[in-house]
Amino acid sequence: MVDGKRRSSVESPLDGGGWSWVIVGCCFMVTVCTRAVTRCISIFFVEFQTHFGADYATTSWIHSLVDCTTMLCAPIGSLVGNRWSCRVAVMLGGLLSSFGLLLSSFSTSLELLYLTMGVLTGLGFSLCYTPSIAMVGCYFRRRRALAYGVAMSGSGIGTLVLAPVVQLLIESYSWRGALLVLSAFVANLCVCGALLRPIGRRDSEEEESVEEEKPGLVSTRDAELAVKLPKDWDGRLEPVPVPVPGSPAPQAQRGRCFSSCFLSGQERKLLPDFLVLAVSFLFLASGCSLPFVYLVPYALSVGVRPQQAAFLMSILGVLDIVGNITFGWLTDRRCLKPYLLTSYVVAVAMEGLCCLLAPLLRSFSLLVPFAVVYGYFDGAYVALIPVVTADVVGARYLSSALGVVYFLHAIPYLISPPIGGWLVDLTGSYTATFFLSGVSLLSSAVVIAAITGIRRCRRPPAPRASSSPPTVRPIGGSQSLSSDRSD
Repeated sequence: MVDGKRRSSVESPLDGGGWSWVIVGCCFMVTVCTRAVTRCISIFFVEFQTHFGADYATTSWIHSLVDCTTMLCAPIGSLVGNRWSCRVAVMLGGLLSSFGLLLSSFSTSLELLYLTMGVLTGLGFSLCYTPSIAMVGCYFRRRRALAYGVAMSGSGIGTLVLAPVVQLLIESYSWRGALLVLSAFVANLCVCGALLRPIGRRDSEEEESVEEEKPGLVSTRDAELAVKLPKDWDGRLEPVPVPVPGSPAPQAQRGRCFSSCFLSGQERKLLPDFLVLAVSFLFLASGCSLPFVYLVPYALSVGVRPQQAAFLMSILGVLDIVGNITFGWLTDRRCLKPYLLTSYVVAVAMEGLCCLLAPLLRSFSLLVPFAVVYGYFDGAYVALIPVVTADVVGARYLSSALGVVYFLHAIPYLISPPIGGWLVDLTGSYTATFFLSGVSLLSSAVVIAAITGIRRCRRPPAPRASSSPPTVRPIGGSQSLSSDRSD
């Protein structure tokens, strides 16, 4: 039996074995086809404005509706993934989003673009995004942050490649032809969905049992802590009840990774921590999309050439990649894992400072450093959102929790770009728009930093010597989980 377990550890489907890196590659392509394409819609901004004779606020609703629908319908993606499988969700989303972009190329008014590109394409993206991200969390335990960093870097790489390509397509075939090409490209989501093979519970349980046999290494499902937990724990923050022989077996979903509910009665203790994250995410979503919508128009307004303005989006993409991967790798290190939440706060705060300084940058050579710094820290915090969420609610509820997290982004994504465009129309400059973005991002960082600091001060010190297992608290994610072992 021991030999069998050793063989299973070699063939383990988790943390890099088996199909796990294929799942990361599929999630990578999903982020390319969803988030990178959404960012590149800003390149169409001036084309739409010129063709339909609309103002900034009216045109910006297109980008707002894509982002809003993607996040607003994120729980639908979780629901489809829980009810059937993430394979079904991603393939269906690929068909819808591709069809939406196809119809957008034939639009004759902004109102039709609101429906086809904003609603239909956004709905397709929402069905793809959350299930694919949650799937990575099912296949990785020890190297989860690194896996998410690689997977989420698709947003940056896609922006790097697609931004100049989209600009070239617009110049060669007009915006209608460019949308036709993007429609064919987004259809690759169906291929990604077909490769998302669900992992069974047996594989996950065997992996955890093998890890418990290794000296000096104990695995938990939610946080990788070097502590010994009781054997009736499954890695969540509460013991799992042992089934009574002869009693009805719980409803199994052996072919799926997801639980069909979020925050049942025994997990209500996680609600205060999740609400803190929710408030922070609301501020975050209010500010993070504005630079991607208005950077290119702002650059054009200060005399930057169109190709250089599109190149700024490419720079954002390159540094987004670096931020994704380096922050994912660094926060997986033992020395930085206790400070994962601090790393997240620093990344968001740096983005806010960049936005406050943006109106002072009025040439291409000055906007390049902005794109470098903002792109790096954007990739950093995006890679950490699923990790922070998983540490708070647990891997079992990650899919549904991510659905709620991205749902919280919906309304800010919907209203902040039009508000930014209204400020441009009202003031005749982009200063107020970037100021709004910077204040929102800094507020997001301050909320988490303040609440975490208050709870750290109120927490009683842990005893230096104790024979009982250490207490695991859910407050504050990885930082709070590690503070009880600081001695």
